[in-house]
Amino acid sequence: MEQNKNKDMNRRNFLKKFGLGGALSVAALYGCGGAEQVKYSPEGTESGEVPKGKMTYRSFPSLGNDKISILGYGCMRWPTMPNPEGGRDVINQETVNRLVDYAIEHGVNFFDTAPVYVQGQSEKATGIALSRYPRESYYLSTKLSNMSNHSFEASIGMYKRSLENLQTDYIDFYLMHNLGRGGIETFEKRFIENGVLDYLLKEREKGRIRRLGWSFHGSKELFDHMMSLHDKYHWDFVLLQINYLDWKIPKGSSITAEYMYQELDKREIPIMVMEPLLGGRLAKLPDHIVGRLKQREPEKSVASWAFRFVGSHPRIMTVLSGMTYMEHLQDNVRSFAPLVPLTEDEKSFLYDTAKLINEYPTIPCNDCKYCMPCPYGIDIPAVLLHYNKCVNEGNVPESSQSENYRKARRAFLVGYDRAVPKVRQADHCIRCGECVTHCPQDIKIPNELGRIAQFVEKLKQNTL
Repeated sequence: MEQNKNKDMNRRNFLKKFGLGGALSVAALYGCGGAEQVKYSPEGTESGEVPKGKMTYRSFPSLGNDKISILGYGCMRWPTMPNPEGGRDVINQETVNRLVDYAIEHGVNFFDTAPVYVQGQSEKATGIALSRYPRESYYLSTKLSNMSNHSFEASIGMYKRSLENLQTDYIDFYLMHNLGRGGIETFEKRFIENGVLDYLLKEREKGRIRRLGWSFHGSKELFDHMMSLHDKYHWDFVLLQINYLDWKIPKGSSITAEYMYQELDKREIPIMVMEPLLGGRLAKLPDHIVGRLKQREPEKSVASWAFRFVGSHPRIMTVLSGMTYMEHLQDNVRSFAPLVPLTEDEKSFLYDTAKLINEYPTIPCNDCKYCMPCPYGIDIPAVLLHYNKCVNEGNVPESSQSENYRKARRAFLVGYDRAVPKVRQADHCIRCGECVTHCPQDIKIPNELGRIAQFVEKLKQNTL
């Protein structure tokens, strides 16, 4: 209750502090529009030559001779296209192949996927693209995503299907996926009590799994528990959400990225990083924050600050980025080929920037799509991301007396209809709660959808 009260206060303070007039200039630049504009798009990237042969690599004694590109390809956001046979969109394999070819040509050798990515299509598409290269020329990472059915048979069946989909007989980096919701008890049920972890350890001994670790979205209690198990199971690596916004500012679970990094560093456990851009939120920032970053580094993209921040920490093995567009890939190669680590002064500058960003009352959706498909057809990520975009642009009027109310009202409503078809908008939510159990950011999705639906209705009635 107190958290919601503080959030409401943040919204009011935000609107008073920044107003609508100045923020509307961002709408003119980017629009509050279609779904493809909600994500980190090519406009935010840097132009210029894309270097070859200059990629930065990391290696660790505990990983033997592995030499891993610090830029890793996250395969959660492969480009899709309409299905010619109808139904859900399908991955555009031709485009995926081109992206993989370009990445490898520019030094990227690490690819991370999961059975649940792109609604179950990612592993197969990734396998098709990579099977055109010698198996020893790249590192492959995937996960045991047994969140909905953690019986031994279902879990091991998923593991074996991953090998088939990826067209390989071994996996370089295998993860117990999305540890968090349900805490220690759920971890024990998913991997210990059913014998799954014992099976995976034997697969590691046989070499079919070369490195074993886990990805994390949970509480300090669970993280500390996993650290206590290191001596028994020897975690080869861990996948964490690390970025300059989460580094010193705790998430809902009251654990900071800095704390987790330090605990892993003490044990010399290499770290994979996910969400360095928070699903694109750190690339699409309010205009005055973009200006702050650009004033410091006029020639660099906004996103490059986030990537350089993460890469500047020596325990980081690779930084995963879900690069949907070629422009994303090119920009990220520039950030890491070679990596120029941040100075201590630049890190302090980013910590101050993070405090400014945190004043914006956005919803912490990273567009991972774990909440999808919604059984009632709502496009949950598109709804939340449109709201966030309009918050950053100042197109969320608090009342009809707000300055530039008419422009902000129109920008929100027109953009909403463009971004999300009416049959998939927030007002169709029946609060079944199915989505909440899958959200790694612990967003109370039905509450947020209900609030957005009420806000939209008030805008339509012009009663704010």
